[in-house]
Amino acid sequence: MAAALSRALKLPGKKSSELGEYDPLTQADSEDESEEDDLVLNYPRNGLGRGSCLGAGATDLRTGRAGRLVEDDEVEEDEEEWREQYPSKNRQEKEDLKTRQYWSQREGIRDVGSNGGGGPGSTGSSGLGLGSGSDLDEKAARLRGTIRTAFFLVPLCCAVLLVLLCAFLLPCKQGELDNGSPQWERELGEVGGGFYPSLALWDVDSDATEDVLVGVAQQTNESQPAGSQVYSKEYSVLALSAASGKELWKTDARESVKSIQCGLQPQARPAGGRLRAFLQGSLGPEGASAGRAQRPLCLVIGSSRITAVSGATGKKLWSASPGKIVSQAVLIPDLNGDSVPDFLIATLPVDQVSSSFGLSLLLLSGVSGNQIGHSVTFNLTARGKPIGPDLHVTGLGAHYILLGLGTVEAASLKDIYIQATGRAPISPILKIKDPSWEKLRTNSSLIHISSNSEQVEFMLPLVAGLCNNHNNFDSISNLNSSRSDWVLVCGSSKLSVLRESDTHAKWTVNSADIHGRPAPGQFNEDGIPDLLIQQSVSPGVRKVQLIDGASGRGLWEAEFVCPQLDLEGSSIATSSGISVFLFWAGELQTLKNITKAPASQGVVPTVDPANPVLRRLYLLHPAYPTVLMELTTTTDTLLAAAVSYQEQQKDASYITISARPAKPGAQVVRTLSLRASIGGAKIVRLGEDRRAGAFEISKFFRSLSFRQHQ
Repeated sequence: MAAALSRALKLPGKKSSELGEYDPLTQADSEDESEEDDLVLNYPRNGLGRGSCLGAGATDLRTGRAGRLVEDDEVEEDEEEWREQYPSKNRQEKEDLKTRQYWSQREGIRDVGSNGGGGPGSTGSSGLGLGSGSDLDEKAARLRGTIRTAFFLVPLCCAVLLVLLCAFLLPCKQGELDNGSPQWERELGEVGGGFYPSLALWDVDSDATEDVLVGVAQQTNESQPAGSQVYSKEYSVLALSAASGKELWKTDARESVKSIQCGLQPQARPAGGRLRAFLQGSLGPEGASAGRAQRPLCLVIGSSRITAVSGATGKKLWSASPGKIVSQAVLIPDLNGDSVPDFLIATLPVDQVSSSFGLSLLLLSGVSGNQIGHSVTFNLTARGKPIGPDLHVTGLGAHYILLGLGTVEAASLKDIYIQATGRAPISPILKIKDPSWEKLRTNSSLIHISSNSEQVEFMLPLVAGLCNNHNNFDSISNLNSSRSDWVLVCGSSKLSVLRESDTHAKWTVNSADIHGRPAPGQFNEDGIPDLLIQQSVSPGVRKVQLIDGASGRGLWEAEFVCPQLDLEGSSIATSSGISVFLFWAGELQTLKNITKAPASQGVVPTVDPANPVLRRLYLLHPAYPTVLMELTTTTDTLLAAAVSYQEQQKDASYITISARPAKPGAQVVRTLSLRASIGGAKIVRLGEDRRAGAFEISKFFRSLSFRQHQ
């Protein structure tokens, strides 16, 4: 303050710090603060400001007065002193070292407190002595940072490794199904013991995927007293896992297996008596006490015997011998009030008269297999292939049974029950009548359905995907099938669709010789299933054609070399709602315009019996009608096929039963993943249309996903 006043009054005194002149007004303060002046002059010039001191007795800390400027000669002396102490360091390193010493000394002074205010000697020695301590503190800080980083990174790396281990190394519960698309094959000897093997699909092991059930016949040796050996056959039913093909269970059969049907589930209500015994055999004691049928039964039907087995274990529940069985079992509503649906089967009557032909209908209890009443025989004037029986439910809820021998007739389920038992039905469902159907009845107890003069070869409901699960007792599929229109193939050359409401034909088309059942599926998007048929147009040449289910017009066709092949096609629904169609054929015969269906003019191919015939599995998608995907090839004789779905993978497996010519009696069950097969499929073009490239086509088919038909 005195210095400021002196400069303001322009008194003779100290004009600047560089001249060092006498100032009478500031002399007293200068003498009192000599020690502090020494501290200021010895303060290193490190760029951190001039108002700081290394001791607690500094002028600016005690009085707030601004520090004095350092003399140039004293600064040079200070620099020489630093060069003597650290000769190997350059100027920048010295400045950094001075800065660290300064901050270390400040921290030390804070800790010392009142003992830090000494003279210049003590302060200087303190500043130089704390230099080595600052290096130790810096190393300790670095060590602490390294430890913190290690404590953070080590648990993180362990967590990442644990996640990778769980994701890629540890097996999952459904590993067999989630490790990709299952593809396998297995030899089973003589499948079913006949040319047309029995094949069914049902989820046996509760893994949300339909497994494979197949009838098998194997040769056995039986020794005779004279030492000779007689070869006989053992019949059984095998349940194979859809994921790996391993055997899930096996049950013996007394005769050749003609068909296998699964899916009967009793209703959830308190059980008692025979129903409880039935549930105990199918579900176990816990399931029987709860009255829940989580494990449905399967029916194994032979030529004269029907056996019910548990779908989960293959354990036999009951068996019946109703006579010569000529049909599959039909699931009908509960007739005797035990909460379990019952069955209806067709047999040939025992007292068959040579002048007439007939079919006998039997009602069997779903709990015990016992016959309900006696058999009901219908005399039929026509002769031909057995048709049905099938259940049909009209729009009003009336139940009718469709049957016939070369013709299609209908009989009321209520009348069948009354004739079999001699009493009125208990179930209120059977009391419903449909006037539109009853007026079709003549004096006979049968209602005539088909009006064609030619014999009926095939009859099936017009329901997409029916060919994939028509053997099972699926309630939803059966309800859709029982209320749909019908497809009739008459005389192998006439195809027609009959309306369900009045049995009149919606349309009829004439075609060549049709082989196998038509395969319904959605080719266009009109909501009405279309039909894939296979026709023989000349020796060794087969035409595959798609017929519009609404009008009967042709939608698509192609001709192939196809000798000795009688296997129906299949349709599989995609996620978009339309279907893809699968069929077996030989090499493409001709390339034609798919919008036009001219008569075949191809050359009849010659087949060399010495060389095995190569059969190809084709996939057709409506989005690319000029392209076929060749999924696989085989020289085996194909006997049966079905489609199994994997909902989790949005995939489908194509299952075939075939016989190998090289090994007589060796027949093979094979499953093929569609999505995996599409990835390696061969593109076959039906025309010169090149608007779609191979990359675009392959990308489209690889992106397909499949689902169950609704």
